[in-house]
Amino acid sequence: MTRSLVLRPTTDRRRLRRRGFPAILAVAAATAWCAAANAEIPAAVAVPGAAIIATAHAEGAQVYDCKPDAQGQNIWQFREPIATLMIDGKTVGRHYEGPSWELKDGGAVTAKAAGRAPGATAADIPWLKLDVATRRGSGQISAATKVQRLNTQGGGLEGACSAAGATKSVPYAADYVFLKD
Repeated sequence: MTRSLVLRPTTDRRRLRRRGFPAILAVAAATAWCAAANAEIPAAVAVPGAAIIATAHAEGAQVYDCKPDAQGQNIWQFREPIATLMIDGKTVGRHYEGPSWELKDGGAVTAKAAGRAPGATAADIPWLKLDVATRRGSGQISAATKVQRLNTQGGGLEGACSAAGATKSVPYAADYVFLKD
C-alpha cells in the first residue's frame, strides 16, 4: 500500500517551528518533483486534475503469438501481459490479460486503452492511458477510474515471424499509476 503525502494549510506558527525548516524543504522538493514528472507526461496519456490512488512498478513479459495478418504474412501479434506489481520493492499484486491489475488487498480493475504515446525507444512498448471498465473487491485500486502505463522499458516486438503458432515472451518493465478523476 502506498502512502500519500497530505498537505494541510496551517496558520499555527508554533507547529511550523516544531516541524522546522527541513520539513518545509522536503515538501517543496516533493512538490517540485511532482510538477516536473507531470510536465513530462505526453498529453495523449495525461489525466489532468485526477488524484493518484496508487503507483506500482511492474516487472514481467509481454507475450506475442505468430499469426497471419490480413495479407497472409506471419507477424508477431500481442497476446497478453504477465507481470508482478511491486510497491516499495514488495510484491503487492499482478498484471495480466484484460488488461487487468489485481492487488493482494482484494482490489482489482480491468481497463480499455484510451490514449497512447510512444515509448522512449523503438524497443519500448507505448505509454498508455486506460479507462477503467470493471472493478472487483474493495481494495485500494477499486476506486480507480483511470490507469496510466508510464516509463516503459522493453516489451516491444514487431515484424515478421517464421512459424505460425509460435509464441515469444519479451521482458518489460513499467510504472502503473491508478487514478480517480
